[in-house]
Amino acid sequence: MKAKQVVAVMLISASTAVATMWGYNHVASGKTYFYSQDSGKVPANYAKFFDGENKGAGPADFTDAASAAIPATVHIKTKTVRTVSNNLPHRNPFSDLFGIDPDDFFGQGGQGMRSMPEMASGSGVIISNDGYIVTNNHVVDGADEVTVTLSNRKSFKAKVVGSDPSSDIAVVKIDAQNLPFLLYGNSDDVKVGQWVLAVGYPLTLETTVTAGIVSAKGRTLDINRRQSQTPIESFIQTDAAVNPGNSGGPLINTQGQLIGINSAIASPTGSYAGYSFTIPVNIVKKIVNDIMKFGTPQRAYIGIQYPSDNMSDDQKKEQGIKEGDGVYVLDVTADGAAFHAGLKKGDVITKLDGIPVTTGAEMVGLIATHSPGEKVNLTYKRDGKESTVNVTLRNYSGTTDVVKTSVLDKLGATLETLSKKELTDLDLKGGVKVKAIQENGIMDRSRIQEGFIILKVNGQDVKNKEQLEAILQKASGTIKLEGVFPGYEGVYTYPLRLSNGE
Repeated sequence: MKAKQVVAVMLISASTAVATMWGYNHVASGKTYFYSQDSGKVPANYAKFFDGENKGAGPADFTDAASAAIPATVHIKTKTVRTVSNNLPHRNPFSDLFGIDPDDFFGQGGQGMRSMPEMASGSGVIISNDGYIVTNNHVVDGADEVTVTLSNRKSFKAKVVGSDPSSDIAVVKIDAQNLPFLLYGNSDDVKVGQWVLAVGYPLTLETTVTAGIVSAKGRTLDINRRQSQTPIESFIQTDAAVNPGNSGGPLINTQGQLIGINSAIASPTGSYAGYSFTIPVNIVKKIVNDIMKFGTPQRAYIGIQYPSDNMSDDQKKEQGIKEGDGVYVLDVTADGAAFHAGLKKGDVITKLDGIPVTTGAEMVGLIATHSPGEKVNLTYKRDGKESTVNVTLRNYSGTTDVVKTSVLDKLGATLETLSKKELTDLDLKGGVKVKAIQENGIMDRSRIQEGFIILKVNGQDVKNKEQLEAILQKASGTIKLEGVFPGYEGVYTYPLRLSNGE
């Protein structure tokens, strides 16, 4: 009897093992779904993942992931030629220290101009086999020449297709075919503690791969506020070593999938000190698709004001902000998406499409993957009661229309047609006032100052913003702006280079 029982146990064990192996092989041989990038074939750099030769020794072996990422990571070099004139209404601030304007010291006074070439570099990641590349906006912003060098040392002149200062994303294009590229992953699936690799060209070195783990998600540094009044920041934080030159390079998972674009480091010295920050790929995909389809991002807004994530307890108390899990609504924009959905000041947003949000950065990151006109389910608490409403997102202007790019946007300035009163007071027939200049924009790199009134462009009269836009649409290269400063005599002339990144 015992012998029969032993035989029965052995038969059951054997059949179970066979069934387990069959099930494993059946699942393992199934196809893996990846986000479509409109490419016909899996790039050759992923061969080791699909040809049955992947002999990696477990999750800590990054050789295959690195071999997939290196050919698709590029070195980006930029050249910016700053052409400046010297007829400012204010003297150079250094003249107060030395009693002499440095421009005069170098023989560049009066109406003289001089060119100041500046070189910089960063990294990028190929996302299509026909040469589309994602990088940071701050890598190519304002560049007159962009050169892309592949890992095989072949170099190409590149064109900037479009950029988004709010998210610090830019798309450039090279004339090449059959390139290796990285497959998109899903940054929503990224977990704190998982292994990741950062790839790029740090400190002008050759392609470099560093490893680390995801140490946090939904981080904000407020660094994009330097180049945008409406920044998007919901960074993935890692301890993978990133240094100057890594900007724009990929962060990948151990499957070799792109999960983000490296953008910044937190450091007291300017070099890596243990914290690097990456733009999640789900945001990257949305921005890239918008740039390629519309020429400019289609940014969606809920239409609320919320506390800064680094607000102190005292500041929260002063503004009556109640503690709790979620994003406190400080105010609701009139006629905005939240207003029409019935949200009020004092509500606490707890979920977006069922995903919990605890900080403003997390909320902004989720909204950044949507477009105006799309609907989201928003869960909020009011007086201890939780409710869910359907919110139709809107653009910055409060509509769901497609936003079109304008050459005026590229100037990096707030421009305003002179009012009738201003025209009368200044005895002018028309003009456009430079009301504010954004940091790192085209105007910021010139010597134009706020308050300048544009009267002519390349000798053509400018009476309003519409005329200015029409003239600039046809212009290229370096243009000449003429105008006046209220309170100063004479007409001032400034060269302004409309960079096209070619």
